[in-house]
Amino acid sequence: MDVITIESIAYKALEAKINLIAKFVNEQEPVAIENPDETWVDNYDVCSFLKISERTLQRLRSKGLVSYSIISGKSYYTITEIKRMLGQRVIRSNEECMQDLINNHKLYAERRRVDKGKKQ
Repeated sequence: MDVITIESIAYKALEAKINLIAKFVNEQEPVAIENPDETWVDNYDVCSFLKISERTLQRLRSKGLVSYSIISGKSYYTITEIKRMLGQRVIRSNEECMQDLINNHKLYAERRRVDKGKKQ
């Protein structure tokens, strides 16, 4: 392991620049998702808003009836895929539940972005 030493003035200048960059990034307006169908939602959101059990969703994954991705042990689905399952009657739910899923996911994402900005 190498140890690198710098003068405290240089360190403070570097730290100030990093903080300035972080502030700039946090203050930027979020890029609006042009197509909400491309939004990814997690297992919990899908089960909660479509009123299905985690076991049902797991069974659909096992049978290959739903496309998903796993990131850090969590399953994620696109809104397009959820709509496809509703359209093909793979799961029984209604359009109102689907709209709740989309709207609540947007609110959650915005709240998380604001909370993250406050921590910085």
